[in-house]
Amino acid sequence: MKRFTLISAMILVAVATAILIIPSPTPHGGEARVFIEQKPAPSLNILWAEWKPADYLQKLTREFSKETGIEVNITQRSWSDWQQHFANEMGHKSQRYDMVIGDSQWLGYGAEQGHYVNLTHWMKRHSVEEQFISTALKGYSEYPKGSKRYWAIPVEGDAMGFAYRKDLFNDPAEKAAFSARYGYELDVPKTWFQLRDIAEFFYRPAEDLWGLMAWQEPYYDGLTMAMQTLLWGWGAGLGDQESYQVKGILNSVEAAEALLFYKQLVQLSNPDWRNYYLDTEASSNKPMIEGKVAMTMVYFAITPELLDPAKNPYANEMGFFSTPAGPAARATSLGGQGISLISYSKKKEYSLQFLEWFISKKTQEKWSELGGLSCHIEVLKSARFLDASPMHQAFSESFEFVEDFWAVPEYAELLKQSQQHWSFYLNHDSISAKDTLDNLAQEWEQTFEQSGYYRE
Repeated sequence: MKRFTLISAMILVAVATAILIIPSPTPHGGEARVFIEQKPAPSLNILWAEWKPADYLQKLTREFSKETGIEVNITQRSWSDWQQHFANEMGHKSQRYDMVIGDSQWLGYGAEQGHYVNLTHWMKRHSVEEQFISTALKGYSEYPKGSKRYWAIPVEGDAMGFAYRKDLFNDPAEKAAFSARYGYELDVPKTWFQLRDIAEFFYRPAEDLWGLMAWQEPYYDGLTMAMQTLLWGWGAGLGDQESYQVKGILNSVEAAEALLFYKQLVQLSNPDWRNYYLDTEASSNKPMIEGKVAMTMVYFAITPELLDPAKNPYANEMGFFSTPAGPAARATSLGGQGISLISYSKKKEYSLQFLEWFISKKTQEKWSELGGLSCHIEVLKSARFLDASPMHQAFSESFEFVEDFWAVPEYAELLKQSQQHWSFYLNHDSISAKDTLDNLAQEWEQTFEQSGYYRE
């Protein structure tokens, strides 16, 4: 009986919150009751990965809610199932989320499958191209590349770069020894060859000090993000973004030289770090925090951990530099994400209102102050931003030469193939760099052919 009473009471409370009862006089002097159903408060649900920038955004949205009365909830999913969860939701044309902050590689999938709303005209009306840096729009928003068709707004800018130990680089004894050995001064490397020299110089396994934490992770995208940077730097590439030709570009002589160079480079890293990348238990930040490495590959968005004295005893010795130049060019890998409107949402009006608020300079400045990495031109280039963190200068510079992986719907399959081929090459001596690239080029073109990219 008590249980029945409790449940009944809960139902009555729920109904009372949804229905407003207003007394109204009748012609005979009595009182009638008019039942008016109250509309729920407007709200938006945004899906993102589980990391600090999502926390920053949730805090930032409180300002939007105060101004508009529209509540915003950021749902965070772990990196391990974030992508699959979104794909499952879209497969059912779910209305659970109104917007998603997704990887740049999702653009083709979202656009071609009808999951994303085309924002091209909206962005033109709001002059987004004039406000946000062009490489960010190309990476986070545009599909197909070069089409000027946009499906997202840049949210969290990010790029591959490097962190280093300033105390090691500035030590007089180390500087003298380096100069005597290599014939030039120990300093932030301007080329990949200088970076290799520095990594070789600090390679001291007997002291448990290593020259470089180089990404080799084979399961997600770590190895590919590192390797493609060298391909571009050597004058090669992944393939033609318009014709989808791969052979002759991915497997060129220059590409083979780049792959061989990277194999030599990773040998200056601790072999126990092979699977270190983004997650917290095996983060590529860990060797730096433990004082075991002179330089490490980073994404700038995950460097706050390195600058936190509570987490890193070398926080005050952290320096950062953008990816150095190769023999032919300077390029680095795009990280970060953009925000897209989900086509199945019934709250597109609220979503567009949120985007209009988010792209404003005022909001972008607040986003940056909280810890977000803005791609707004005026914010990105401002002295206030550049001086706010030791890594901001390198981050800002990186967007002058950032490049991206394939953003086609088949990107996951292409990524899996590159990870497998390059990982096998790094860990075995039974195949050459050229044969590895020949095999990968063949697989990539088969994938494009099977998906109907080539016309007779």
